[in-house]
Amino acid sequence: MENYKRKVHYHETDKMGITHHSNYIKYMEESRVNFLDKIGYNYRKLEDDGIISPVVAINCNYKEPTTFDDEIEIEVGVQEFKGVKLIIYYNMTNTKNNSVVFTGTSTHCFIDKNGKPIILKRQFPELDNVLKSLIKQEI
Repeated sequence: MENYKRKVHYHETDKMGITHHSNYIKYMEESRVNFLDKIGYNYRKLEDDGIISPVVAINCNYKEPTTFDDEIEIEVGVQEFKGVKLIIYYNMTNTKNNSVVFTGTSTHCFIDKNGKPIILKRQFPELDNVLKSLIKQEI
């Protein structure tokens, strides 16, 4: 699957000219939305099907700074999925020098519009199968 790419915008940098740390959370969301689009389950479809997938945890590891106009390539994938909790990983690389600038994960659950947990295997078996098929295999 093709990685998500984006440039650092000027307004995303701080007084020192470095990308503000909070923007990486936004980059995670942008790339996650793109990932879900590519696997056929965009947020609109999920919500139309009655599935809400809130973020319940974020893990961030800042490796190197980026600055205005750097292009970041973001690899996104399923790290873990056992039916209830989904962990998505993010590896961000500065394409200018091919250095890893950020790694992280976001953890999600699945609930209905009333806030009750959804067991995908039972209620949405197709999505359950797709997510399980995308789990990154350890080498």
